[in-house]
Amino acid sequence: MNKPLRRVAMAMMAMIVLLLANATYVQVIRADELRSQPGNKRTLYAEYSTPRGQLIADGKLIASSEPTGDKQFKYKRVYSDGPVYAPATGYYSFIYGSSGIENAKREVLNGNADSLALNRLRGMLTGKDKQGGNVELTLDPRMQRTAYQQLAGDGVRGSVVALNPSNGKILAMASSPSYDPNRLATLSSEKQQQAWKELSDAPHDPMINRATSTLYPPGSTFKLITAAAALETGDYDYDTQVTAASSIELPNSDATLPNYGNSTCGSMPTAPLWEAMARSCNTAFAEMAGDVGEQKLRETAREFGFGQKINIPMSVAPSSLGEIEGPAALYQSGIGQRDVRMTPMQNAMVAAAIANDGELMKPHLVNKTLAPDMSVLDRTEPERMSQAIPEDTAHTIRDMMVKAEQYAGDEGKITGVQIASKTGTAQHGEGKDPHGWYVAFAPAENPKIAVAAVVEDGGNVGANATGSKIAAPVARAVIRAGLQGGG
Repeated sequence: MNKPLRRVAMAMMAMIVLLLANATYVQVIRADELRSQPGNKRTLYAEYSTPRGQLIADGKLIASSEPTGDKQFKYKRVYSDGPVYAPATGYYSFIYGSSGIENAKREVLNGNADSLALNRLRGMLTGKDKQGGNVELTLDPRMQRTAYQQLAGDGVRGSVVALNPSNGKILAMASSPSYDPNRLATLSSEKQQQAWKELSDAPHDPMINRATSTLYPPGSTFKLITAAAALETGDYDYDTQVTAASSIELPNSDATLPNYGNSTCGSMPTAPLWEAMARSCNTAFAEMAGDVGEQKLRETAREFGFGQKINIPMSVAPSSLGEIEGPAALYQSGIGQRDVRMTPMQNAMVAAAIANDGELMKPHLVNKTLAPDMSVLDRTEPERMSQAIPEDTAHTIRDMMVKAEQYAGDEGKITGVQIASKTGTAQHGEGKDPHGWYVAFAPAENPKIAVAAVVEDGGNVGANATGSKIAAPVARAVIRAGLQGGG
């Protein structure tokens, strides 16, 4: 063979090797990744020919597949109480893929998970069609419905998260406004596209899960973290005297920082720390933040989950203190303003850690995965994230939160149940009505439920809104529902 022919032959061989390598990479190495893409239409066609697994909450069927009688699309996804559970279930759409648990647990639900390999083999041998596995969620249906109705019934925007402090189970996760995932599960392409356009164009983003994806200024609820940082320094305790001034000058600044309504914090010139917490005195906690310093404040916040990657299994947007540029910014950060941002999930985690003797448990939404015959494939075990604060610090903050509940309004209070709480009223822009927060756990001495509720933009009250007026009644109703249902 002459030299030019030899070169052509070598080039052809090299191209064949590269083609084989690429085919191997795509069909073998990346096969699972490509097959599991939410927008993979071939996979979706195949999935619509078999029954997708169920989503269940405490025995209640919240998502299932029903036969359609159609030859190509044999099954259709159906959601019961769609808007109530949408933040958890997400949607399953032929055109737009999937979200929420529908996406996070798609391999189980469509029957392709490794844990279902034996079921697939058994089906091949017996001639049975492939079936998807089932997912049991941690949600308490009574609490979930109450949380949604408290928000949607009043037509307000916001979110509620309730956790079991001892194991991290998510008992409720509601978001308002919400949407009906059945509209995206229809087998009509035109109706799906119309629904998607309406939802995408709708004001206030109904498809966003505010519990995990929306970051809010936490306002005075952040004072729980500031107090924790201060108590850990050893320089503060329950009765430590702090300023009771109605306003203070921010360091290195001409600006002043006032208490709510420019009120003094109890007896002048000082007040005990517990009273500063109960009355939610900005001046005391701003000075406290300056005293403990930025590094300690950040370290304490991180122990509560700030900045950490959290999957429930859907990802939770990381909460942050933002940039703290100087002492004045540190003072403002200490009262949950400036650039501090938290998700409702994160704020519920703070309450849950304090309730659980300072131990923070990882929040999770999936209780079990089940085979088609309902046998258990996998069970989520409680997972410890950190000892956020020492036990004695947690108890001190709990006692202060019990005092704070006395100043949190009476609407929705539960007779015979002692709640430990903290309210927050968060400013978030000139001319905008404040967000209202309420974080709590109950019963205070033996906590079963930790909850965070946020109502956006003054709710139905407007500029005079406070956390005690617009968020506390929402959260207390969820606590009541959980305790009545066994917690």
